[in-house]
Amino acid sequence: MEKVVIIGTGCAGLTAALYTARANLHPLVLTGTMPGGLLTTTSIVENYPGFPEGIDGYELMVRMQKQAERFGAKVKFGTVEAVKLSQRPFVLTVDGDPVAAETIIIASGAGHRHLGLESESLLERKGVTYCATCDGALPMFRNQPVVVVGGGDSACEEATYLTRFASTVYLVHRRDKLRASQIMADRTLANPKVKPIWDSAVTEVLDVKQDKVTGVRIKNLKTNAESVLDCAGVFVAIGHVPNTQLFKGVIDMDENDYILPKQGTATNVEGVFVAGDCSDHVYRQAVTAAGLGCAAAIDVERYLAGLNK
Repeated sequence: MEKVVIIGTGCAGLTAALYTARANLHPLVLTGTMPGGLLTTTSIVENYPGFPEGIDGYELMVRMQKQAERFGAKVKFGTVEAVKLSQRPFVLTVDGDPVAAETIIIASGAGHRHLGLESESLLERKGVTYCATCDGALPMFRNQPVVVVGGGDSACEEATYLTRFASTVYLVHRRDKLRASQIMADRTLANPKVKPIWDSAVTEVLDVKQDKVTGVRIKNLKTNAESVLDCAGVFVAIGHVPNTQLFKGVIDMDENDYILPKQGTATNVEGVFVAGDCSDHVYRQAVTAAGLGCAAAIDVERYLAGLNK
């Protein structure tokens, strides 16, 4: 039986792994379907302390994993398919195999939010994508106009990155002002390749009949006027949804499925703790996720110490 099982290898999960490993708890860390979390899809992280020149997101996560492993954390590539939290020890099903755990830290992060269009789903991986750093350099997008949907920091980063390859980057946003931090907004709008499309929403991705993206249908939310914008790709950057589906009905969550900690990082199930973006819908930064991972690890260590008294 494992003393600590950590679900997720983003900033929260790997920081929790580092702290619990240094406490000689020998944590088992489960990667899920995206080892390293969403940060691995980020080109340059400029706001993580200790890296004045910035650091590649993938490299940062590799370093964090190596640091945790140095102190005895065991990283297992596997996806949690089911959990039984009604009795002790807890039992997780990981790629078909049972894993017993005395405590669990849920650090499962969040996934990309979709537009919810049928055409979006049908053209995913055929010009519709959710990661510019993953797909932006593909030949299908080079020297072609592309669309980025969103107005936050992620959308701005996607748009700026895509200017390296695309001829024009249309930034479609529902409002008349970006939600991004001022420095990100200024940098993005100053780029001559970025063309903002304000007060607008994508209502259809074209063209399903051709089995590839040829454009988008756009509706102006103030005038209701519709238009078609030719493009070779659509990059959706409208936020994230927490990866908490496994725990619905057992772990307390808010109306948006973010896990609600009760005291510190403890959940309503004794012995189960939470950290990172699956519980944080306010800050959602790498450094805050790491801080919550540290807090969860300390809470677990104290909890286990209390059981052994």
